[in-house]
Amino acid sequence: MDDLKKLIDKDKLPQHVAVIMDGNGRWAKSRGEERTFGHKNAIKAVRNVINACNEVHIPYLTLYTFSSENWNRPKEEVDTLMNLLSETLLLEAEEIFSKGLRMHVIGDISTLPDLVKEQLMNVVELTKNNTGGNLILALSYGSQKEILKAVKEISEDVKDGKLNLDEIDEKCFENHLYTKDFPQVDLMIRTSGEVRISNFLLWQIAYAELQFLDVLWPDFTKDTFFQCILDYQNKERRYGKTSEQLLS
Repeated sequence: MDDLKKLIDKDKLPQHVAVIMDGNGRWAKSRGEERTFGHKNAIKAVRNVINACNEVHIPYLTLYTFSSENWNRPKEEVDTLMNLLSETLLLEAEEIFSKGLRMHVIGDISTLPDLVKEQLMNVVELTKNNTGGNLILALSYGSQKEILKAVKEISEDVKDGKLNLDEIDEKCFENHLYTKDFPQVDLMIRTSGEVRISNFLLWQIAYAELQFLDVLWPDFTKDTFFQCILDYQNKERRYGKTSEQLLS
């Protein structure tokens, strides 16, 4: 583990990493267990990615914890996920605080159970003055709904005379997203072998490097994360320019 970490160039780190944590159900089924068994065994992987990110001082980490579409899953599975989230928040709150991390939540949290909302806000409040890094949980989150929310808010501002059409630009739009206080995503990682975005941070990953791993989420280790960072550092990020322009 330390060998891979030592290879990382501290001057070429992504500022914002986002992770689609996928594969819990298949991991459980491969062991002859119910899908919920996979969710329960995914907590270690969550700790791994948070700790690895913290160790190399990447300032922003967003975890796709529960999508707006996940509400359509069987009730038993949704209940298990909500209970697991509640238990994890209770168990990990002090650990998150002690690491100096500040926790944020993005998404339509009004749809979450009251107990989960209360626990989330408690951790957000507990860590609000921390400066060691930002842990962002995407909960009941869907990027299309986020974009529609922004469009409606901007439309209302134009209607009320608070905003002129020629003032609407990328920065204006971003100020109406859940992620307005965070930088754009540099690296997006998805586990499980699936190659799709699943309605996650569609605006924010416009120029992100995308990595799709064959690893199922419960098997995600610190080494997995460090290798992702090394692969990221081997990419040339051109933002529409040519290699020659970057060299000059």
